[in-house]
Amino acid sequence: MGDSRLLCQALVIGSGIAGSSCALTLADNGFDVILLCAGNGIDDGNTAYAQGGIVYTGPDDSPKLLQKDVTKAGWNHNSNRAVSHLSRFGPKAVDELLIERLRIGFAQKDGHYDLTREGGHSIYRVAHCADHTGRSIMDGFVRAVANSPNIRVLTGRMAVDLITSQHHTSNLQFQYNIDNQCLGAYVYNSYSGQVETILANYTVLATGGLGRIYQHTTNAECCVGSALTMAHRAGARIMNMEYVQFHPTSLYYKAKRRFLITEAMRGEGARLINSRGEQFMHRYDRRGELAPRDIVSRGIVDELHSSGEDCVFLDCSTVPHDLPTRFPTVYNGCKKIGIDITREPIPVVPAAHYHCGGVLCDVSGKTTVSRLYAVGECSCTGVHGANRLASTSLLEGVLWGKSAGESILGLLKRRKQADKRLVQSIPDWSSPGHDRNEDPALIAQDWATIRSTMWNYAGITRTDQRLQRAVSDLKSLNAHLVEFYKRTPMSKPLIELFHGSYSAYLVAVSAARNKQNIGCHYVSS
Repeated sequence: MGDSRLLCQALVIGSGIAGSSCALTLADNGFDVILLCAGNGIDDGNTAYAQGGIVYTGPDDSPKLLQKDVTKAGWNHNSNRAVSHLSRFGPKAVDELLIERLRIGFAQKDGHYDLTREGGHSIYRVAHCADHTGRSIMDGFVRAVANSPNIRVLTGRMAVDLITSQHHTSNLQFQYNIDNQCLGAYVYNSYSGQVETILANYTVLATGGLGRIYQHTTNAECCVGSALTMAHRAGARIMNMEYVQFHPTSLYYKAKRRFLITEAMRGEGARLINSRGEQFMHRYDRRGELAPRDIVSRGIVDELHSSGEDCVFLDCSTVPHDLPTRFPTVYNGCKKIGIDITREPIPVVPAAHYHCGGVLCDVSGKTTVSRLYAVGECSCTGVHGANRLASTSLLEGVLWGKSAGESILGLLKRRKQADKRLVQSIPDWSSPGHDRNEDPALIAQDWATIRSTMWNYAGITRTDQRLQRAVSDLKSLNAHLVEFYKRTPMSKPLIELFHGSYSAYLVAVSAARNKQNIGCHYVSS
């Protein structure tokens, strides 16, 4: 039995740019919000690692031009409605929430924002805070959330499962209702070791991506696809799961999380070279280093396969800036391991970076399950299509977080609350088992299996044979974990393993079904 039962008007699961934008939008209008984060603070996710910047708007820009660039990068697999929403209202959300509300100090030059350009963009339109844009944005949210009397931040919390009317009510009459409603979540408290029942009128998924299911990734530790697992189990529709974007340039250095080398460096003139000092990207795409990320990543992999080398290099000598000033995060990160980017090129390799698919939602973040929203990287808004345009992720996060907050706000103002009898019919969590058989060595081995399977079989370049093998292996592992899950008390490592294994299986199945080479999903014959 859980040790507590909490009630709120809105439960936001995940506290990055999307989750915090949603929570703040609701709280600023007087509504009660619980904001969950798996770590010790709301800035423990991917947002704080974002270096390059956020799409804003340039002097020669227009919604139509941005829409064209987003759609081209997404291989025309995008939702036209979602891309139009982003292009029309995204810059306004940056103005209202980031600049006016949070006072984020984006870099300026001669009294105007110092906009940069990244791969796939036809003009300079990316606002930045040097190369620590995400960190600066999250610092702003940390201050604002801490000062909000209407937001209860619960740290060290990991959602186990969504609570839905069709799966959890003890009242038979509600089970007959074809409208499946989300009423909150069962949440593991890392401090007490207990599972809490948090009931809410509206629930927002904002848990970020799933890069941790791959062997090499730039993602934070919490990014194991939790929202995807919970939403799929709850009956929500998911889409575009196979489109996993690999960042072309992560630092080639053994580490638990690959250090990102921002694409803005290439936007400012840095060149990719091989071990012989030759530029090579022009052989793969006429746009060279500024081609979309899927093309650059495959170009690097092909170059490594042909050369037998372990990495390629990013030559920054052609960047017309003082590197320690313009790119302090990259400069200091490389300096820590003995690389002086002002004197030598940076060794780089691709790494799993961003998931373009997720829980399907509309322009307000609504999913196919009533009272359930999804925002940020865990969602599939349709903006990114088959491949994400650089620096659109932060923009999508702030806009959809704000849009979801405004949608829920409107419903709460109209008193569209969950049926009290339904809420009262939801039982507290009951532990599925009491066998103390959790073994860290077994968990580590299962993670090694998941990550090597995804990297080798469902990575940058895929084949039908590899994908079928991935589906088979992951299906077997998931069946084993389900049985283990039933007999063992909850723990954070076990929840992360179950969510990661399940989301990896969903990616593999979607990839195996898609026979079309498009964007991030490249199947070699």
